[in-house]
Amino acid sequence: MTRRRSSYRSLASLQRDLAVCRACAEAGYPLESLPVLNPRLGQSAYMYGQAPGPNEGAERRPWRGRAGQTLRGWLGMDEDTFYSTFYCASVTRCYPGKSPTDKGDRVPTPEEQDLCTFWSDWELRLLRPRLIVPVGTLAIGRLLGRRALTDSVGVRFELAEDRVAIPLPHPSGVSLWLNSPANRALVERAAAAIHEELAAL
Repeated sequence: MTRRRSSYRSLASLQRDLAVCRACAEAGYPLESLPVLNPRLGQSAYMYGQAPGPNEGAERRPWRGRAGQTLRGWLGMDEDTFYSTFYCASVTRCYPGKSPTDKGDRVPTPEEQDLCTFWSDWELRLLRPRLIVPVGTLAIGRLLGRRALTDSVGVRFELAEDRVAIPLPHPSGVSLWLNSPANRALVERAAAAIHEELAAL
């Protein structure tokens, strides 16, 4: 049964309620996992993806599959450094299942995205990160408004409350965007900018 409090004092209490959230399933949407949880607390930056994949859904931990390996490779981080640096969240928190076309995973509906906004709103309020890294078109759109990848990857966006956003593309194996050398150069620029922000935190 989904439990959402009117206010939270800590990320630990928020995660306890997130662990049992079934809001999307209760609204009739098909899901193939329970919510994925952040393995650690106390990070200084916020990683904001689209939705968990099958590996993440099975382990209930973020960025556990091939995309996570690619993402850590872009950033030059091992697992321990990555998870201690970034509080990992996503637009929706449960594995949504495969796409009907069998190419990648199903994109969560706008209604599912709205149902999960509660969790990210509270995470940002409690964590107060200076750096947010939205990963992929969906997360970039939710955070910054609709933007093309070529207009956002590698760019430093200044947000309210002295926050900075530096977008990355989704490190999915089905993405054709990464086939372009020019786009891969944007990823390298974004990774360098992320390290600059982390060094300043």
